[in-house]
Amino acid sequence: MTSFISHTTVDCADAYTLSRWWQGVLDYVEDADDPNLPGHEECLIMSRDGSHKVLFIDVPDIKQGKNRIHFDLRPAEGTRDEELARLIDHGAKPIDDLRRPDGTGWVVLTDPEGNEFCILRSQAEVEAS
Repeated sequence: MTSFISHTTVDCADAYTLSRWWQGVLDYVEDADDPNLPGHEECLIMSRDGSHKVLFIDVPDIKQGKNRIHFDLRPAEGTRDEELARLIDHGAKPIDDLRRPDGTGWVVLTDPEGNEFCILRSQAEVEAS
């Protein structure tokens, strides 16, 4: 017997606002039968095929330190650096640049609430190296 991950949960100060921000990053959608609205304490977004879900939950606690778990994102199209520029334009803040001269590596960013995530090279960039 095994388990599977139903969804990834993100504790946050404003579930609606953060879910909308990540929806733009990931091109995810809401559940049409249960749309997210301002003031909702729980907001769910999911991949267009429904295979991955992220649930944002309002909590009273403030973020205290480095995440123990985080998203590693890989561009669906284009390059890591093009996606990095898009994410920064979307409001992400770079906090550590671990790109190497040979093109490998990643960049660590934060979302509007300070949650860390990384942007990796695209699969095409990996296969070309």
